[in-house]
Order: sequence, then structure tokens, then C-alpha cells
Amino acid sequence: MTNSKAGILPLWKPRGMTSFQAVRKAGGILKTKKAGHTGTLDPDVDGVLPICVGRATKIVEYLTAAEKVYSGEVTIGWSTETEDASGETVETRMPEEAFTEQEVDDMLVQLTGEQKQIPPMYSAVKVNGKRLYEYAREGVSVTRPVRTITVHSLERTSPVYQHDNGSVSFTFTCHCSKGTYIRTLAVTMGEKLGYPAHMSRLTRDASGSFSKEDCVTFEDMEKYADEQPEHILLPIEHAFEHVPSLTVEDDDLTRILQGGILPLPKQMDDPDIPFFVIFDPDGRLIALYKKDPKRHGMMRPEKMILTANDR
Repeated sequence: MTNSKAGILPLWKPRGMTSFQAVRKAGGILKTKKAGHTGTLDPDVDGVLPICVGRATKIVEYLTAAEKVYSGEVTIGWSTETEDASGETVETRMPEEAFTEQEVDDMLVQLTGEQKQIPPMYSAVKVNGKRLYEYAREGVSVTRPVRTITVHSLERTSPVYQHDNGSVSFTFTCHCSKGTYIRTLAVTMGEKLGYPAHMSRLTRDASGSFSKEDCVTFEDMEKYADEQPEHILLPIEHAFEHVPSLTVEDDDLTRILQGGILPLPKQMDDPDIPFFVIFDPDGRLIALYKKDPKRHGMMRPEKMILTANDR
């Protein structure tokens, strides 16, 4: 495979590997340096990690902005520095008895919807050009930015059970907006119940239009990368299956390939459509376009995927 190849690798990232390490290993197998992931997964977390390869790196920002689905486990009884199972213990206070399922379900309802969240110190969020985990490792405390996130659904998926050591655990599934830290959400679950807590296990089940069923492993990559890359790389178009689209004929195609400003079709004159995708007659994704804010009844490029030189 060469750098001219483009597509999206829906990788199932294993635990014990950073997202950067996963991208580097995938790039080595695919024999390309032009690759980027679409949303960090912590080393302790496994799951869906779409990687953009070649020309597909142009759409990384759109995949990063996609909603996510996770399944995880929270353990109540102690908290950690990193808010997950690998961190040093900060506070220990075991519940006297297991919470009822109704108590837990009522608490999860309280954490559904739009809310404010402060990212954990052990995270890749940048403050003054430096990542929070770098400050944390130096023992430096900084003011962290408050984010607005949306938890679309948060549901318990197991009984509430108490361990021999007194801690209480249950599993859950969460459908949320980009930028949501499930580790922090797990800590908040404990706070709502009155005890320290941490995320004891987490898997990302879906990222945007990519699910577990789409994913390939590194073993799959080793098997197919050289001779049958179509088995592991999805076309760029897959990422925009649920986005409004237009197919243009040759008359407008040349102007669009040149990044031209064109009349806006009536069906795209909708404030609820932030951008739409444009295909050529062969079904190839050419560009993302949007309503021109300065020219009434016109559309302009949001992102060019192909240009006249690529034809």
C-alpha cells in the first residue's frame, strides 16, 4: 500500500496501548506515514478507534466531533488520581451496603442531558499550550477549562453488586457527545451516591458511524494489508452516510473541484444543515459544502476532499 491510498481504518484498539502507538503501528503495517486517529482512547480502554489514512486525514476533525457510545463499569468505594483503575488511590470509603437498583437508576437519570464537566488532570486537554497530564506528572495544579457536554442516554446494564471488600460495582452504557470523559462521569456517579468512585473498566462500542462490527484488529491488518486492503479500509464516503448529500453532473463538477461558489439548492437551504457532502457522478466524495453566510442563495466549500489535480 502506498501513500496514494486513502480510506478509514476502523481499528479495534486493544488495551495496554496508547492511541498514538496504535496509529504508529497501523501506519507501519499499511506502509504509510499519513495517518491520524479521530479521538483519543486511554491505554486502559479498548474499542473503536477510526484511523484516517492518506487523503482521508482531511476529515479527521469531522470524525473527532462525532458522538460516541461506551460500555463500562464503575466501582464505588475508592477514588484514584487518574479516575480509572490504574491510578494511585486518593480516598477510600466503602459503602455500608449495596445501593438499590432504583437508587442507582434515579442517579443515572440525573446525569442525563446537557451538563458541565471539568476534564481530569490526567488527560490530553491543553492549557497554555501544555497538556494537562504533563502538569499532573509535575505535580502542578492548573485551572481546567469547563466544558459543556451532552449525555444522550445513560443506563445500568447489570445488577448492583457488592464485593467482599465492601466496594459496590455495576456496569452501564453511555451515548454521549464528543469531549465527554467517562472517567469523570464515573466519579460523578459516586459523588451523587455520596462515596468516592472510579471507572474500573471501559470499552468504546461506537464512534460516529463506526461500530464494533465494522472494526478490524491488528491481526486482520497483518493478514490483508498487502494484497486485499479493501478488507480493512473503508471508503471516505462511509463517514458521511447520514449527512445530506448532492450528486453533481459534469457542468458543475469542474467548478466544485476548483472550490467555486455556486447557487445553493433549495433542499440545502436549511439552518439545521451545517454542511452537506457533494459526490461526482461516479459516487466519489468531492467536497463538503455549506450555505454561504455572506452571499444569499449561494454555497461555498467547507472542506475540499478532491481537487482538479486528483481527477
